[in-house]
Amino acid sequence: MRRAFIIGDPVAHSRSPMIHRYWLEKHAITGAYEPVRVVPEALPAFAAGLKDGEAGFVGGNVTIPHKEAIFALADETEEVAELIGAANTLWLEDGKLKATNTDAYGFAANLDAEAPGWDKGGKAVVLGAGGASRAILFSLIERGFSDIVLVNRTVARAGELAKRFGSDSITAAPLAELGAALVGAGLFVNTSSLGMEGSATPDLDFSVMAKGGLVTDIVYAPLVTPFLRKARSQGLATADGLGMLLHQAVPGFEKWFGTRPEVDAELRAMIVADLEVH
Repeated sequence: MRRAFIIGDPVAHSRSPMIHRYWLEKHAITGAYEPVRVVPEALPAFAAGLKDGEAGFVGGNVTIPHKEAIFALADETEEVAELIGAANTLWLEDGKLKATNTDAYGFAANLDAEAPGWDKGGKAVVLGAGGASRAILFSLIERGFSDIVLVNRTVARAGELAKRFGSDSITAAPLAELGAALVGAGLFVNTSSLGMEGSATPDLDFSVMAKGGLVTDIVYAPLVTPFLRKARSQGLATADGLGMLLHQAVPGFEKWFGTRPEVDAELRAMIVADLEVH
């Protein structure tokens, strides 16, 4: 039986076991996906156990606080993980522990499914310069956006992140300029924690965006964030953050269990129901 894991500290809150167990059952695969709490000081020993086969896992996911620390313990890391500065997916191949990041894939795949044509290029506005924004910036650059305004409360941090990608496409801007940055933008992405669990958000006017503009939020609790609610009230297309969570899980499942799963309506409904309960 092939076994995969998700490690973190804490890890009990993760919905990844629900997602992967759904696919295991749907594809009638004899396998397991297990949450494993690993405290930071135990991470090297856990990685060593993976490599020598002692743990009995074929790979798994990595969540906070290990996404950056795992770099030093993996034998090989893919370029996308290096640029983002975090890894969330591990697998064993040819006796080596390999690491990648599937968040950029998940972000793009969600929008491909929910808003085809979203990547026509042009101007994008990204709110937040924390760890979550790195995968979004990677995805936007990869999809050809030529004008990305990275807005953050601390503009110096946004500037540092822009330099990390070494791209002339990214411009840093302070929070006070968010409204002006939206003018003519084809895409707005919230990568900050604003709006999470009912927290306050700036009252933005999305109507100044380009015709056919899209507003999306990587926050998925609540599913309809204040940003999405306001955009919908102004007639703009929106995409919630749940799809990113679901789609980022696809590449890992394929690596561990040999079958490429699909994000379908039944899986989404199951996670939405769990969000409503918790």
